[in-house]
Amino acid sequence: MDSEFKELISSFTKEDYENGLVDLHIHTTFSDGTGDIRELAAQAEAMGYKYIAFCDHNTVEGYRSCRSSIVIPAAEFDVWCGCVFLHLLAYGIDVNSEELKPFFAKTKRETEADWVRIFAKRDIKKLINAIHTAGGIAVLAHPACCWTLSLDRLVKKLVSYGLDGIEVYYPYRRHRGIIKFHYAGSVEKIADKYNLIKTGGTDLHGKKLHNHRVSQAGTTLPANKPL
Repeated sequence: MDSEFKELISSFTKEDYENGLVDLHIHTTFSDGTGDIRELAAQAEAMGYKYIAFCDHNTVEGYRSCRSSIVIPAAEFDVWCGCVFLHLLAYGIDVNSEELKPFFAKTKRETEADWVRIFAKRDIKKLINAIHTAGGIAVLAHPACCWTLSLDRLVKKLVSYGLDGIEVYYPYRRHRGIIKFHYAGSVEKIADKYNLIKTGGTDLHGKKLHNHRVSQAGTTLPANKPL
């Protein structure tokens, strides 16, 4: 595992996410987003972001085409843990890793169509191991939306598989606010219980960054830095 990326992401604070200085969950046209990856990176640089991550579904092709000094290599994988469908974020990965190649999408539909992605057959244990082998960290995305009776038990199981972090700072907008099964406030307690890295991101699917800043309470705040 690349300790440099792990230490970097561990160093980000709640204020970094709340003040629009770090956003580790952005989608582009390389999956199901509408924003151009180069334009989004340029916006982030102009607005003074310290770091961002493009987490397109099951692909790193966007990262290959946009090498900005503030962009952390990342992807968001669709995967099942038993009967629970998850999104697993991978940060700081070697995008050319041979171990990760089998987990990437083979077609564009596998990056953008919900009805295709939900049939993912990735093995959660092997995926986490591949992320680690590729030098990255594995983080559970928008955990309050996990379809499970006990989020604590689910996270405990994932920790036994090697989970490194959990997305604590997340807005739960759009459909995520409707299908939310757990309190956003409980996520941070679980992160502390299992000593997990706390990450955050807006899950942006649009074309502009400046209207999206994450609050700890799971809502978005109005931006104070115009583009």
